[in-house]
Amino acid sequence: MNDAKIDPSLRLRFGMTRTRVELLTTPAFQRDFQQLAARLSTSGARGALSAEVDLDDFLVNLGELGSWSHPDVEWADDLRSLVTGVLDDAETVERNLDGAKGDPSITVQLETLTDLLADNWTGELTAFQQRDIVRLLSLRHGANFSVPGAGKTRVALAVYAAARARGEAEQLLVVGPKSAYESWEFESTYCFTEPLRSAVSGRSTDPLAELCIVNYERLDRSLDTLAAWLRAKPSMIVLDEAHRIKLGARGTYGSAALALGPLANRRLILTGTPAPNGARDLESLFSFVWPGHGKRAVTEAVGGGDLARASAVLRPLFTRTTKDELGLPPFEPRIRYVDMPPIHAEVYEALKGNFSARAEGSRGNIEALGRAMLRMLMAATSPALLLEGSSRFEPLEYQLPPLQPSPGDSLFDLFQKLPSIEFSPKYRETAKIVADNAAAGRKTLVWTTFVRSLTTLEKLLQNYGPATVYGGTPDRDEQLRRFREDPDCKVLISNPATLGEGVSLHHVCHDAVYVDRDFMAGRFLQSLDRIHRLGLPPGTETHVTVLATRGTIDEVVRLRLDAKLKFMAAILDDPDVQQLADLEEEPAEGAGMDAADVRALLRHFDEVITPPG
Repeated sequence: MNDAKIDPSLRLRFGMTRTRVELLTTPAFQRDFQQLAARLSTSGARGALSAEVDLDDFLVNLGELGSWSHPDVEWADDLRSLVTGVLDDAETVERNLDGAKGDPSITVQLETLTDLLADNWTGELTAFQQRDIVRLLSLRHGANFSVPGAGKTRVALAVYAAARARGEAEQLLVVGPKSAYESWEFESTYCFTEPLRSAVSGRSTDPLAELCIVNYERLDRSLDTLAAWLRAKPSMIVLDEAHRIKLGARGTYGSAALALGPLANRRLILTGTPAPNGARDLESLFSFVWPGHGKRAVTEAVGGGDLARASAVLRPLFTRTTKDELGLPPFEPRIRYVDMPPIHAEVYEALKGNFSARAEGSRGNIEALGRAMLRMLMAATSPALLLEGSSRFEPLEYQLPPLQPSPGDSLFDLFQKLPSIEFSPKYRETAKIVADNAAAGRKTLVWTTFVRSLTTLEKLLQNYGPATVYGGTPDRDEQLRRFREDPDCKVLISNPATLGEGVSLHHVCHDAVYVDRDFMAGRFLQSLDRIHRLGLPPGTETHVTVLATRGTIDEVVRLRLDAKLKFMAAILDDPDVQQLADLEEEPAEGAGMDAADVRALLRHFDEVITPPG
C-alpha cells in the first residue's frame, strides 16, 4: 500500500500583502499552468511554477479556473472564505435585480432584527435606520452612503450586534478620522447594556478589547498588529469616512485597508460622499467591500453612460438615507460673481501668459511665480497671496484708503504693493456678508482654502471677534467653543481640509461663505454639512454663498464641481445633491462700495454692540 502524499496540482493562497493571489503548481502541470495564469491576468508576475495575480483580476476572471481539469486543487482557508462571501453577495444582488421593481428583496426581516438585537442592545433606532440595517444584513458585506446626521455609526454598531448574535463576528475594527473617535466611543457605550470593551490605537491598549479604533494615518504602520488581531477571532471591519481610500491600491490608506479587508468576515463602509471625483472613486470603495465583483459592477454599470440605469444596477449594493428623509429644512446655495479691479486683472492675465504692454517688462518675475492650479486659485482671490511674506501665515496688509499708484511703476512693482492699491473684491463681499449677519444677530462660517487668505480675513474681520481654525491652530477646541458660546464671536474662519468633517455647528450658525473652492467635490459636500444637518429646528433658514471671480479659474472649478455632483446625484438617486450642481446666481452686494464704505463696513461691529451715547 502506497501512503505517499500526492502534491496538489494547483495551490491558491494570498500573497504577502493580501491584495494579490499566489498560484503554485508542480512540473507535471507547467504548460497548463502558464496558460491559466495568462487568462487570469496579463500583468501579474509569473515564473515557471508560480504566479501572482491582483486580487481584483483573480476574482473578475474566477471562471477561468473552470478550465483547470486536474484534480487536487488546494485553497487556503482565508482565500476560500473571501471568494465564497463575494460570490454569495453577487448571487444575492442578481436575485434582487431579477426580482420585483423598486426596493431590492430583503432576506433579513425587521422581526428577525428585533430578535437579534433583543439581548444586549439599548440604542433607539429610527425607521430609516432599521431599514438600512436589514438591507445591510441581507448581504455579507455592505455600504452605507447616508448623509451626515443619519446615524451611520449607530447603524454600523447594530449590524455588528446582529452579526455577533448570529455568530459571524466577535470583535470589531473601526478605521476612521480622529474626529470620529468621540462618536464611536459614546455610541458603543450608549447602545449596549454592557458597553463594548474598547481600545484606541495609539492612545490606549487592551488585549481583550472587543472594539478597536484606529485612524487612517496609523493604519499602514499598524498593519501587522491589526492583522494578527483580526485573525485571532471572527471579525468585522468598518471604514468610517471611507472616501479617504478613494485612491484604492494607489494610495497609502487604500492599500492598507485592502490588505486588511480579506481578514474580516464582514466588511462595511460608511460615507456620505462615495464618489467625489466620479466612477473611479466608487470602484475603489466597492473593491474593498467586494473585491473583484465590486469594481466590475461599477465599470459595467457606468460604462454605458446611462446613469439612471447605473443607479438601478448599483442600488442593491448600498443603502442611503437622504436629507429629505431626515426632514431637514431645504436650502439653496447661491453663487455671486465678482469682477477683478484693473491691476488685479492685469496681473492675473499675465500669470496666465497674456502679457499687456506694461506687463512685458515684468515677464521674468511673473513667470517665475508659475501657473500651477493652486496658485491660480489663490490669484483669483488676490494675486498678492502668491508673493512670499515673512512666513506662510503672514496676512496681507490692506490700506484704506488705498495708495495711488505712481505712473512709472512697472506691473511687478504694482503687484508687490497690490494690497495697498486695490482691495480684493472677494474679501469686500465677505466683509459685507459678515457685517450684515452680525447686525441681524447671526454668526457666519467663512471657508477659504489657503492659510494666508485665512489669516488675512482674520485681521480684516478682527472687530467681529473671529475664531480661526486651520491645521496649525494649537487651541482648536477653544476656538470652536468661542464660536459656539461667545455672543461677541460673530465669525469662524476655516478651511474644508481642516474642518470639513466631524464638527457640528448647526445649532449656532446658519450662514456660510465660500471665498474660494477647489476641485474636491467631497470636501465641498462635507463642509456644507457642518451647518445643515439633523437637529435643525423646523423653518430654519440656511444661507450658503459661493464667491467666484469672473474670467478666472473659479469658473472652471464651478463647471468641474457641477459635473462631479451631477454624477454623484445620479448614482445615488438623490435630488438634494443634484440641486448643489445648479447654483442660482445672485448679484454681488458690495460692487458699488468705495474705500470709505469698506472702512465703515469693517468698523460696523463696534456700532452693533456699543449702544449710542
